Amino acid sequence: MANDIEGKVIDLIARKKKLDPATVTLDSTFERLGIDSLDAADLLFTFEDDFGIVVPDEVAASMKSVGQVVDGLRRLLATRAEAD
Repeated sequence: MANDIEGKVIDLIARKKKLDPATVTLDSTFERLGIDSLDAADLLFTFEDDFGIVVPDEVAASMKSVGQVVDGLRRLLATRAEAD
């Protein structure tokens, strides 16, 4: 499941920004990928839809790299799984 999250996040970012997925890594920052605040908001909605979660504003504000997105989504999905 962990690698599934990573792969899905990388694929979604690559598709939205029309990038080669091989160029998107966990260390990639939004700045390096050319993701501005509007792109980030659009991606956030995509992550919420695809993963079936709601990302709180304070979590979203801390997401500045692909790795931070993956970590944040993992925590939210784990919290949801515990609640189920």
